[in-house]
Amino acid sequence: MTPHTAAEFMPDTHAPPTELAARIGALVGSRLCHDLISPLGAIGNGVELLQMAGQWPGLQASPEMALIGDALSAARGRITLFRVAFGASSGAQRISQAELLALLDDMQRAGRLRIVLDAPGDHGRGEVKLLILALMCLETTMPWGARVQIRRQGPHWTLTAQAERARPDTALWGWLDAPEAGLPTPPAAEVHFPLLGLTAAEMSRRVRWQLSETGAEIAF
Repeated sequence: MTPHTAAEFMPDTHAPPTELAARIGALVGSRLCHDLISPLGAIGNGVELLQMAGQWPGLQASPEMALIGDALSAARGRITLFRVAFGASSGAQRISQAELLALLDDMQRAGRLRIVLDAPGDHGRGEVKLLILALMCLETTMPWGARVQIRRQGPHWTLTAQAERARPDTALWGWLDAPEAGLPTPPAAEVHFPLLGLTAAEMSRRVRWQLSETGAEIAF
């Protein structure tokens, strides 16, 4: 992904309070993810050194080492995903097709969504941020699993999810189109709903959504 500097993400102090709060929150997300990824990398290096050491024959193929490796890989993938979803972004940053596919693969491994992407080329980091937040909303609503088709036509994205059953919550989804309407504050596990609404508003995009007992659609 394109390297970024803190100066690129300095919030506009003349922005409305809700937009300023969203930008400050994104900076906090960037800081947390940046500080966590380094120790995870150090742990990974330590695991590799242990696997190469000759003092413990069979360690590399042991189930314990496999468990550590899988957990480390999952943590790295999740932090990378959170960095895009909850971190700051600038309009100039781009994410390649390969990077986007890697993000979606991490999300599929960590949950029960099966994602089909129809969006060739590279994409603005802000658009991908909206995309990942939208997928998190679908994941929350369909925790038993779903198939999600992602299509991009010009600047517009559409996510269509189909499942055997869903857990629709129209009050929670109301955050997508009314982030300042005095809706009840969601729990931390569902913070992606207001973040999607606030981030879309900051990007001057309107989120359209439909919800049913067996699926949902999000477009922006």
